[in-house]
Amino acid sequence: MILQLASVSKEFGSVKVADKIDLELAQGTALGIIGPNGAGKSSLFNLIAGSLKADAGTIRLNGEDITQAPARTRARAGIARSHQIPQPFGSLTVFENLLVAATFCGRHQKPAIASLCGQVLEQTRLLALANRRAGTLTLLERKRLELARALATAPKLLLLDEIGGGLTEGESQELISTISAIKASGVTIIWIEHIVHALIAVVDRLLVLNFGRKIAEGEPRAVMASSEVRQIYMGIAA
Repeated sequence: MILQLASVSKEFGSVKVADKIDLELAQGTALGIIGPNGAGKSSLFNLIAGSLKADAGTIRLNGEDITQAPARTRARAGIARSHQIPQPFGSLTVFENLLVAATFCGRHQKPAIASLCGQVLEQTRLLALANRRAGTLTLLERKRLELARALATAPKLLLLDEIGGGLTEGESQELISTISAIKASGVTIIWIEHIVHALIAVVDRLLVLNFGRKIAEGEPRAVMASSEVRQIYMGIAA
């Protein structure tokens, strides 16, 4: 297993954002996460990526305990994430944004960094925009740049946080195609998304969170057919 969470918990006062979460993820697979606002989805990403420290439980990456490891160490070990709201370095070019990410990760030899960034730009359909200032990009282009910056670290585990939000149906289909190709290359993916049909098109399993608790997990269509999930996530009476 590339990722293992055992009884991972985190609370802020009386609010539990992660309540004894157990999770196992095999190399090369994709897991989708859904849940209402405030369910603890982004907090779970923060716990995995290291920007939040767990109050209890263990997190293992490729069998190694990283529970207390800082975010930089986890990035160098192969964890990368995108954020719900893209925050590129607006005054830098698209290519320079990728160079910063690849250099920060520290997992590449310097002569290989530029080549890697070029490959990622092509993979994310940003090659023609390589010399554009990131601050001038459209929403879709900034979403692609957010994904490209994560890929520039050559991740083993890629965390995607609502990367499809705000996109048109056509743009969503383009994104699905790109993420499917990333998965096919062997990268393990965890994807938080409200656009359920996009998740189902890519992921192998679906996890449902509510108030920091795992409500359901399994084959995506079976999970979405659950009366409890339909009531919690879509407001449909069981």
